[in-house]
Amino acid sequence: MTRATDILFDPLLSWAVIWIGTALAVALVALAAWRGLRGWWLRGLAAAALLVAIANPSYQIEERTALSDIVLLVVDRSASQQISDRAAQTDAAVQRIVDEVERLPNTEVRIATVYDGNDNAGTLAATALAELVAEEPRARIAGAILVSDGQLHDIERMPALPAPLHLLQTGHDTDWDRRLLIRNAPTFAIMGEEVTLTLRIEESGAVPATMEGTVSLSIGIDGDAPVIVDVPVGEDLQLPLTLPHGGMNVVRFEVAAAEGELTDRNNAAVVQINGVRDRLRVLLVSGEPHAGERTWRNLLKSDSSVDLVHFTILRPPEKQDGVPVTELSLIAFPTRELFLDKIDEFDLIIFDRYKRRGILPMIYLENVRNYVESGGAVLVAAGPDFAGADSLYRSPLADVLPAAPTARVLEQGYRPQITETGRKHPVTEGLDQLAPPPADGSEGPGWGRWFRIVDLLPEAGHVVMDGPDNRPLLVLDRAGEGRVALLASDHAWLWSRGFEGGGPQMELLRRLAHWMMKEPELEEEALTAVAEGLDVVVTRRSLGEAPGDVEVTAPDGSVLLVPLTEVAPGRFTGRFTGEAPGLYRLTESDLERVIALGPAAPKEFEQTIASGTLLAPSVAERRGGVLRIEEGVSAVRQVREGRAAAGRNWIGITPREAYRTADLTVIPLVAPLLFLLLAMALSIGAWLREGRR
Repeated sequence: MTRATDILFDPLLSWAVIWIGTALAVALVALAAWRGLRGWWLRGLAAAALLVAIANPSYQIEERTALSDIVLLVVDRSASQQISDRAAQTDAAVQRIVDEVERLPNTEVRIATVYDGNDNAGTLAATALAELVAEEPRARIAGAILVSDGQLHDIERMPALPAPLHLLQTGHDTDWDRRLLIRNAPTFAIMGEEVTLTLRIEESGAVPATMEGTVSLSIGIDGDAPVIVDVPVGEDLQLPLTLPHGGMNVVRFEVAAAEGELTDRNNAAVVQINGVRDRLRVLLVSGEPHAGERTWRNLLKSDSSVDLVHFTILRPPEKQDGVPVTELSLIAFPTRELFLDKIDEFDLIIFDRYKRRGILPMIYLENVRNYVESGGAVLVAAGPDFAGADSLYRSPLADVLPAAPTARVLEQGYRPQITETGRKHPVTEGLDQLAPPPADGSEGPGWGRWFRIVDLLPEAGHVVMDGPDNRPLLVLDRAGEGRVALLASDHAWLWSRGFEGGGPQMELLRRLAHWMMKEPELEEEALTAVAEGLDVVVTRRSLGEAPGDVEVTAPDGSVLLVPLTEVAPGRFTGRFTGEAPGLYRLTESDLERVIALGPAAPKEFEQTIASGTLLAPSVAERRGGVLRIEEGVSAVRQVREGRAAAGRNWIGITPREAYRTADLTVIPLVAPLLFLLLAMALSIGAWLREGRR
């Protein structure tokens, strides 16, 4: 503890008045002395006593407790600081700084450690330093030191410091690195249309002169075998790409690692592109006009993304009404062009109550069968004619239809029911929850009744809806590469008309169309994964028995087994947390899925070469220094305020000499009233002395 004394003034008037009075008093006393007045010195003493009384001086005694100086040390432990031997450099520098500060008298250190910022924010060292400054009294801060590679991502938050700032920079002069940069990538793309991605391969640092101007670039989609091409370095590359399927497509780019480069963590990038369909081209073939024909047309035309071609037979060949063909206003439909030349352009073909009448030759129907086996989709809405001799089942289409008619047609009221398989199938899952319970208290969903069903014998596929006495109503099947749906009734239109409350015909048709278009979210056997950060929810959909554990292969090759729990009929889920960002491969049975965790291009690896350029202005402002650790860990010295605070292999801090006041005593030096009486006495004495003369 130390003692400090001081003279304080608590003037009764402002200092301006006091100084004016002092000047006036000096002038009057000088005038009196010049005129030879014998009491001039008494007049001067009287003025001085009066001015001292007005200034009101006091004697202050302060007991002080010295406070230590504080050195702020921010240690960068972000991902880029784990490259090469930077972690070891950091450890050595921190230990040396701590030891050096402990040797200094009355000095201590405050340490803050910085890791990767949330949401790919990068290194937030300036924020950490600002928080340290806010926690400590500015009068005690003697200096600030950053141990980092200098690649900060919040430099705009650098605080104003009352003391020198230094950077101890990790890394080596010989460091060099290669980076793959995705300059432009769409988040979605139209199926079948080509999109263009812009890539660039950059090299920075002390690149060896022996490096070639081209590198090998690997391109893979959804974990399939990659395609390898040679591309130039330092140029923007335009990569055309066509998505292979709808839904999320994970595209991975990787540049071959070069010997001696700093890290290969930024040699790969992952882009996730959602594949969507631009238009759904549908061919609707109506066998004859009926109540449900317009319902089908209205449903399809209500969706702006559907291009509909409607083929209706208004005048069958057997109709003999005597009207000359030349007088008919009907236009002959281009059947050959549709069913032979352009059939592959359609995404879905619907046969609505169609029967063989000789209009479509067998070769056309055989071409439809080939279209399905090659990946097309056919929906048959069967009417009574499907059970007769002219049925579509008596044509080449029988090879792909999942059920055979028994020649019976039942005319009775019934409510369509979802089967046990249908409760698991994505086309009909949860449809019964879209309707209230039946008003009559019966079991099943409360949608309206249908009044006709064609009796079928299932031969393949899955029965997802049934009618009276568990007769198949909706059968779904895969034929070759394509898909087929058979609806054994032509009364679906009753739902759209709202009969007895109607039903979810629009939703059923939408799901049917998307399932037949092989949309990933409606696959009955599917493995999907949704990520939030590094947390992943795995969903397995299956119509069969409970699946086994999902095998997860991490980017480093380690394998994790994720158990699944049934949460709904045919739906099983599990969770896991990725250890690090990257591409994870999920496998269960013969299903595979890849998912990218973390940012496609982590900010920590955008600039990996250590540099003090970003911090140079802030360091120079406080007369600090940027020193490379590889040249020797710096010593810490004390320097005076305003002098250079860095030199070869040393950095300086400014002693602050801060203190805390423990006790304070103030003793008045004058009594104003007493000095006023003294001034009056001296004035009277001057008057008496001069009066005797």
